[in-house]
Amino acid sequence: MSLPEWPILHLRVSAEPDPGVLARVLERFQNLNVTPRKVLAEWNTVGTLYVEVEIAGLPEATLELIAAKLGQIPSIFNAYWHR
Repeated sequence: MSLPEWPILHLRVSAEPDPGVLARVLERFQNLNVTPRKVLAEWNTVGTLYVEVEIAGLPEATLELIAAKLGQIPSIFNAYWHR
């Protein structure tokens, strides 16, 4: 039996260095019962938190909706996805 091949998609988020931002990003995937392949969070010297989530097994439309919903959170500056 062959498993379906899913493209690897990336979600990128820039936000205030709020401790809750990482949890808010990851809870979107928890709600869908999906575990990201990789999560990278980095706080830069000017006070911005960058989060990158590498995900497979989700349709692009779902990731687009997640990015749009994350963009509505006041402490998040920008959220977008790409291949």
